[in-house]
Amino acid sequence: MDDFLTKRIIGAAIEVHREVGSGLLESIYEEALCHEFDLRGIKYERQVEIDVIYKGKIIKGQRLDLIVEKEVIVELKSLSKVPEAVDAQVLSYLKATKLKRALRINFGLKTLIDGVKRYSL
Repeated sequence: MDDFLTKRIIGAAIEVHREVGSGLLESIYEEALCHEFDLRGIKYERQVEIDVIYKGKIIKGQRLDLIVEKEVIVELKSLSKVPEAVDAQVLSYLKATKLKRALRINFGLKTLIDGVKRYSL
């Protein structure tokens, strides 16, 4: 899926990566990206708790990094290689929130665009 909002999110992430580079903690990238969103007028929620429902029981404990404009989940990583389990994690976030789009942004790579993955349901 190629749309204006995800392009804005990726553009902000590229700016953060250009300014601070790779190799920092995820929490630093989250803080910097949120500041960049503020500068660009992009609305977001941080560290959003989501519930998983199992056979009618609400199970708490999941927390996603960002929801942008109440439309796109953004999962941040800072790894040289992202484990395959992260794909399942992002897809479970989409199901739990009933949102349709997500981005995984891995700041751990030399070129940020190589660390961007789009998801859609």
